[in-house]
Amino acid sequence: MKHLINNTMNAITPMAIMVGRALLGLYFVLPGILKFVAWDMHVALMEQHGMVFIPFFLASAAIIQIIAGLGIIFNRYTAIFSLILAGLVIVININLHDFWNVATEQQNFVKNMAIFAGLLVLAGFSWKEKNKALSS
Repeated sequence: MKHLINNTMNAITPMAIMVGRALLGLYFVLPGILKFVAWDMHVALMEQHGMVFIPFFLASAAIIQIIAGLGIIFNRYTAIFSLILAGLVIVININLHDFWNVATEQQNFVKNMAIFAGLLVLAGFSWKEKNKALSS
């Protein structure tokens, strides 16, 4: 039985990693694009939360999401892009999903913390794999 489980996991693991990276990357690429498509809606949301320098921060967030998301999808600089996106998730979470001020934001806050955790796992795993490949 153990042999069957090992063989199954060895067969599934590369596909699971690839699909997981693709979905996580798309989670950032698509909203990054939508920030430009629905610019006024995002500006209004940021204004509601009292943010400043909105055009700069909105464009920066969109560009970071698109570039880093694509990097994760194509497995390029995955650890670095994962950490950058993890930082962005925290900044967005604190500024736009402030459940301590708006009770309905609690679900978005918790969901984003799970995404933050996934990005940290991906960064750690990617860095470990990169170092293992370099030392071989």
